[in-house]
Amino acid sequence: MFYYVLKYVILGPLLKLVFRPRIEGLEHVPSSGPAIVAGNHLSFSDHFLMPAILKRRITFLAKAEYFTGPGIKGRLTAAFFRSAGQIPVDRSGKDAGQAAIREGLGVLSKDELLGIYPEGTRSHDGRLYKGKVGVAVMALRAGVPVIPCAMIGTFEAQPPGKVIPNIHPVVIRFGKPLEFSRYAGMENEKAVLRAITDEIMYAILALSEQEYVDRYAAVVKAEEAAEKAAKARKFPRIPLS
Repeated sequence: MFYYVLKYVILGPLLKLVFRPRIEGLEHVPSSGPAIVAGNHLSFSDHFLMPAILKRRITFLAKAEYFTGPGIKGRLTAAFFRSAGQIPVDRSGKDAGQAAIREGLGVLSKDELLGIYPEGTRSHDGRLYKGKVGVAVMALRAGVPVIPCAMIGTFEAQPPGKVIPNIHPVVIRFGKPLEFSRYAGMENEKAVLRAITDEIMYAILALSEQEYVDRYAAVVKAEEAAEKAAKARKFPRIPLS
């Protein structure tokens, strides 16, 4: 119930007012039955904009940190995400990917829409990064289509670190469903999973027109953070007084 109160009464109207989203290709999202909506991830706002504009309910796999924050703020954030139908996924450890796949397949088994960001994390610089193969595993195991989606303008509206979004127009663009039944039974073939994932990412790229980086976003983020830390150690800031 709270999901629909957020969508139609509280959050939905506010998001539409702030971002003024223009929707393209909505006819590609099936009106019933299970499907995966795979999109780029540029902003914290992405989690809420897509549910606000879709006629059907969509469930996203969200990082567990949103549900485990300390204090009153942490509890309120966790309650908000749960009420919005988001599922926590622990992204740490070797079994993290399998846990996400189990949760995603559970959503699809109920004939619902599953939202997923194949990059695995938000883009820190607005570019599109290499996709992880979990989306391909779920598409094959569940036998469902994948609808590519591009969020355009959300990076400018709410870049990393910005709490209150800018008033900025946004385009949400859906592409034609991708169907992978020709690979049925091959979900354990690494080359197949890579090929499917790359096809999905190419479809997102065609919609978003971002610059593409053939590396995982998390790896690039870690490298840049390490480089920044090394520079800070080499050239420490000297107090002026």
